[in-house]
Amino acid sequence: MAVKLRLVRMGKKKQPTYRIVAADARRARGGAFLEIVGTYQPRGLSAAQPETVVTVDTEKCVRWLQNGAQPTDRVAKIFKANGVTEAFETAKAAKVAP
Repeated sequence: MAVKLRLVRMGKKKQPTYRIVAADARRARGGAFLEIVGTYQPRGLSAAQPETVVTVDTEKCVRWLQNGAQPTDRVAKIFKANGVTEAFETAKAAKVAP
């Protein structure tokens, strides 16, 4: 089974929020998923806080990446900005070194 780390759209019309999930690549975007690993709110929490909000469980993400899950382009950018890619590279280097 090919696993992808991708976004699932949630929220109201014109107010998107996304879940970052591990899902079977053959499933629909809004279909069943295996595990939620984070959230992404591109519009912020409110008008008073319009900045993008991202919460990611780094341990879960690294575990999925070590097991061969492939992130989509957008999720890869989110991971890079939040240090998940760096944590994965560090874990991979530690696993290879004797």
